[in-house]
Formats: sequence, structure tokens, C-alpha cells
Amino acid sequence: MVLDSILTSSPRLKSPSFRRQFAKDGLGSWSAIYHRHRFLLSALVLLTILCTVYLYFAITLGSSTGSCSGLVGAQKASCHLELVKDSISKGKLKFR
Repeated sequence: MVLDSILTSSPRLKSPSFRRQFAKDGLGSWSAIYHRHRFLLSALVLLTILCTVYLYFAITLGSSTGSCSGLVGAQKASCHLELVKDSISKGKLKFR
């Protein structure tokens, strides 16, 4: 077939410079992986930082919305129980 003859007779794949390029870099070396995927790695680092900041504020600001922050012991437990009951009655928490 024509496609087979094109693929097998490609001078680019047989050229020594093409082979030398991959032999020089070393396909499995960390520096080659870094240089080839620099943009993806930097995007992954940025995404990790943004998710960490988001989770930090979601946890710290989300936990202060309840009115149980100044209570201790049994009062705090009963306050949390009331908050859970309110959440269930509003439909925020659903049990199957």
C-alpha cells in the first residue's frame, strides 16, 4: 500500500540526526522530562498552590460559621447537635 511505502521509506526517521537527538537526551532522564513538560509541570504546581489556599480558607472560614466557637464541654456538644438538626431539616444533609 502507498501508506506503508511512505512510512518505511521516510528519510527523516532514518537520518542519524534524528537518532542522535533521542540518544543524546536520554528518554528516561529527569532533565529530559522536565524540559519537555515544563509548561505542564508549572501549571500543576500553580494548581496545587491554588487548591491549598482554597482549602485553607474553606476550612478556617467554614468552621467559624457556627455559633459554637466559644462554648466548651456539654454545651458545645449540644450546640453542634442543634446545628446538625438544623442542617438535616433544611435538606443540606441527606441520609440514605
